[in-house]
Amino acid sequence: MQEMTRRILLGVAAVGLAVGVALRAQEMPRFTEVLRQTNGEVALKVAVTAGRHFRLETTEELPSWRTLATAKSLGTNPFTDGGARFASTRFYRAVEVSDSGVFVGDHVQTATGDVVIHPVNHASFLMRWNDVVIYNDPVGEASLYQGLPRANLILISHSHGDHFSSATLTAVKQAETILIAPAAVYSSLSSILKVQTIPLANGGLTNVLGLTVEAIPAYNSNHPKGTGNGYVVTMGSRRFYMSGDTGNIPEMRALPNIDVAFLCMNVPFTMPVTDAANATRAFRPRVIYPYHFRNQDNTYANLNTLKQLVGFDLEIDVRSRKWY
Repeated sequence: MQEMTRRILLGVAAVGLAVGVALRAQEMPRFTEVLRQTNGEVALKVAVTAGRHFRLETTEELPSWRTLATAKSLGTNPFTDGGARFASTRFYRAVEVSDSGVFVGDHVQTATGDVVIHPVNHASFLMRWNDVVIYNDPVGEASLYQGLPRANLILISHSHGDHFSSATLTAVKQAETILIAPAAVYSSLSSILKVQTIPLANGGLTNVLGLTVEAIPAYNSNHPKGTGNGYVVTMGSRRFYMSGDTGNIPEMRALPNIDVAFLCMNVPFTMPVTDAANATRAFRPRVIYPYHFRNQDNTYANLNTLKQLVGFDLEIDVRSRKWY
């Protein structure tokens, strides 16, 4: 572990400095902390002039680089790289971005462009893939979505108020936006929203905007089977799973080839941390974002406990991000 830490530190010092000088000597991005945690993750702090956008990039094999995240600087910017647990050598660099219309979030590489993931709150988040903006369960005040692009596609999992809001849908959609929802939600929509909505039952599939959407069952004792959907969205050969509100059900455990999973975790309406970890180890996504957990210090939704229970052996990157 000491040798691994030393190699990472050397990579950051050399590469981060070179990039900073190339941009602007008086305001160069720089790493103020690079620390290998006891669980193998790397905790980073990147200093960038407040208000500027930057990319955090990594590689195990120079000179190729891939983007981990794009962010708007707060001055000093913390980041945790869970994927570092599975790499013997890891180099990082920070690159300032001056493009207009920067969309911030984690990056997932596909064969046809990155998917950028932007958490909003609780179970609401955006994904941007090239020119397609996907909203998942948008709820809450319009101010939460200020400055974010309008939706091209909206996925609605079920009718509970922390996942479905007609007012929020109206605030984030465009005239040409496509909505996908289960029948229980479709029946409650206004006539205007119904025209834009594809009702999709468990097991259904549709192709829109160059991507594929599959409706996956989502149910437990608080959510009757058939009333809600999880979704698998395929973009550029990558498969993204959004669980909706569900328990540790066989349909989820049997999902094949999931690259990124958004997995609900809390009681009594979704899964306790033990079930979330058990399900994760069963269908083995490459990356998991626990969401819907509200208070992470809750015994039933503790993020550190989830990481411990998922373990290291299957090389699953459990990503803790700011949902609250």
